Amino acid sequence: MYILYTATGYKPIINLNLFAMTECKPKHDYHSSGPASAVYGLGFIGAVVYYIGVATSFWTGVLGFLKAIVWPAFLVYEALKSLGA
Repeated sequence: MYILYTATGYKPIINLNLFAMTECKPKHDYHSSGPASAVYGLGFIGAVVYYIGVATSFWTGVLGFLKAIVWPAFLVYEALKSLGA
């Protein structure tokens, strides 16, 4: 209970909204992309293992790691090249 001072004196005020049930809504509306993230993650791990496995030097391994990050771009490029686009 709150007490408010007005020109006529002190008045008790009961804040009924304090105990009201409100629906909690998230600040942002994120859409789930779980399956796509899983496919990318597994592809990333596979590409890292492959590129580092065939690397002949340290810098070739670093380049392989960077290639593993962007492997979907290589996939789309090769797919479009094979389709003649």
